[in-house]
Amino acid sequence: MPTKGTTESGAVTNEGSDLSVPRTGVLVRADNGDVITFDETGLTLRLSDAVIGDIRGRLGDALASDHDLIEVLGDIDAWNVRTTSDWYRFTAALERSTPSRDYQRRIDGGDIIAAAPGPLYGLFSIGGARRASFNEAPPEFSFHVVSPGDHIGAVGLEGTDTAQPTDRLQRIPHATRDTLIADTLLRWRRVDLRALPLFFARAETDGTASIGALTEGPGYRNFLTAVDNLILAAQSLGKRPHVLAVGIDYSLEDVLSTADEIVSGIRELMQRIERDFNRRGLRKPFFIATFESGTPLRGDQHHIRAHWELAWQHGQHDLAFSAPGYMFEQSHFGRPTEAARIRMAEMDAHAIVALSERKEWLCPLFLLAEYEGAKIRVTARALGDLVIDPADPFGAGPSCGFSIAGVEQATSVIGVQVADNDPQSLILTCDRPLSGPAPELRYAFGAAPSSDAYSANRGRIRDDWSSPSLTGPLLHRWANPAAIPIHPGENL
Repeated sequence: MPTKGTTESGAVTNEGSDLSVPRTGVLVRADNGDVITFDETGLTLRLSDAVIGDIRGRLGDALASDHDLIEVLGDIDAWNVRTTSDWYRFTAALERSTPSRDYQRRIDGGDIIAAAPGPLYGLFSIGGARRASFNEAPPEFSFHVVSPGDHIGAVGLEGTDTAQPTDRLQRIPHATRDTLIADTLLRWRRVDLRALPLFFARAETDGTASIGALTEGPGYRNFLTAVDNLILAAQSLGKRPHVLAVGIDYSLEDVLSTADEIVSGIRELMQRIERDFNRRGLRKPFFIATFESGTPLRGDQHHIRAHWELAWQHGQHDLAFSAPGYMFEQSHFGRPTEAARIRMAEMDAHAIVALSERKEWLCPLFLLAEYEGAKIRVTARALGDLVIDPADPFGAGPSCGFSIAGVEQATSVIGVQVADNDPQSLILTCDRPLSGPAPELRYAFGAAPSSDAYSANRGRIRDDWSSPSLTGPLLHRWANPAAIPIHPGENL
């Protein structure tokens, strides 16, 4: 019967047998090294980097010391640091006005941003030079409102270069209209003690001279890159991308198109965006625009006629005109002022919330005008009763912004009142009976140049809705500009 013994090398042997059992060795070996080894104490398993990363992502990995924390995050008031996938997550007190909360930063560097719940929300816009303007201060919720991490900011390349793909995110040093929308939504959510998610904002513009050229131009290509970057960034965060709205801000920049071409061009732009979103697995977006009212020096514009048609006939596209442009102050160059950009963003945010809740958003829109003698009845589509604002903040005067064109003799509107039998209709009194082959009723349209900070076209009609604003005066849904034929009527 065999007996046990040892060799000079220490290997265990079975006497009477030529087999030996080594004390150490390798059981499984791969191209990049030993996978399973053994010694007298047992087996040793070497895990791959991918497995280690997965374990860290599931369990978290606290930093070893305060010294490590400062090296990784900088000299900030932070604690409870752990790793999740490609990110450090930690608790910190970074804003004096905000209690401590969770933040995150990529392990390989970059800006600190909020560790926020929910999807990564996208707010995009495409248009001309007016959309590229911004307020100097950063967003109020600066850790929650971010842009692609390409060191460009929330205003894109303005058609001067080609945007590049990136899954990085960075904070924003300035406040564009899109970031102001995000700030407004976050402010409302904080008041309601609701979750504060992350918003991804980018405006892309270029210097094209027609809506058709915008749709085919570098601004649109960079717009699609920004959308792709939203998707990449959401994947890096482990979130779902969700585009809240796309702003279309292109009107007076178009110096080549007719009114009909502007209408068809904007519809084509919306259709193309919807198609390209669908290809990327994104839902059809809401489109938000400001109803064109011109500038202090430009009043009679075919752009206004185009917007009037789009406002009541936008097809299957989810398009809302959040407000008429005459309610916002402008600079000498026709750009919105800093206060105006805040008010525009607040109106945009109201429209986005309404659409997101499957409700309608509509500023009063005049659709039908009928006359009998010196009386005109004009009927609006509105979400509330019409109001003739007693304060007349834009200086529209007794005509309330109405004027008559296409008549044989100059005719003026000398009185306006809400119809007794319909709170969404007005009765206009003229200084003489109407006569002429094609009389046209105009509201906030075709005015003479002005010298103040508002567009020459302006009105005094709104509905009964109002909301507070950071800028002070209440927000209202002022009636949109219009230019519509006046038809003969009876018993007005």
